[in-house]
Amino acid sequence: MLVAAAVCPCPPLLVPDVAAGAAPELDAARAACADALGLLAAARPDLLVVVGPDAETGPTAYAQGTPGSFLGFGVERDVTLGQARDGVAGTLPPSLAVAGWLLERTGWADAPIEGLGVGEPLAVERCIEIGSEIAARAERVALLVMGDASACRTLKAPGYLDERAEPFDAEAARALGTADLAGLKGLDADLARELMVSGRAPWQVLAGAADGAALRGALLYEDAPYGVGYLVAAWS
Repeated sequence: MLVAAAVCPCPPLLVPDVAAGAAPELDAARAACADALGLLAAARPDLLVVVGPDAETGPTAYAQGTPGSFLGFGVERDVTLGQARDGVAGTLPPSLAVAGWLLERTGWADAPIEGLGVGEPLAVERCIEIGSEIAARAERVALLVMGDASACRTLKAPGYLDERAEPFDAEAARALGTADLAGLKGLDADLARELMVSGRAPWQVLAGAADGAALRGALLYEDAPYGVGYLVAAWS
């Protein structure tokens, strides 16, 4: 059963080595992520599953110890998903590499870790089904859910300004902040794609995992500093 969840954004800029001079602008987001991960540890899970956007539709599994890198963003900074292990195949997608950095930063050593990549085309129903399967994996399961809201919040945003972006993000923030499962399941996948929302599928996996868990949510951070919506929430 799902006992706790943390929702964090996944821009590589969250990693100070990548952000360089822009690092201070995301300090509040980093602090909120640390607080959310602290609540995960306090739940004493038997298993932590990290779910994030992936280039492939998926779901694609990543074992504990899978390496990741920010070399593609011009920085020689390597991470692993949890404790490093020999002979682990594959490479983390950027979203799970950011998660690996967050876990490293907070010194996670509270439970075994598994990663799961889910792509934007994944249907709502399949996301919910995957979440249900995750929740059944152990007696006490925690989720670290990575994903950004719309990248169309301002004229200088990666997707330019779309007037539909702010209302979409506001509804996602409300649903994440109140652990509203129906609200998350009801997010429009087609609209999310048009608004360049990378978090839609991971959030709906969370909604599927939380069915029957009666968790309460809290929104810890909400902003769009680069024209991209970043949300941090904690469920317990």
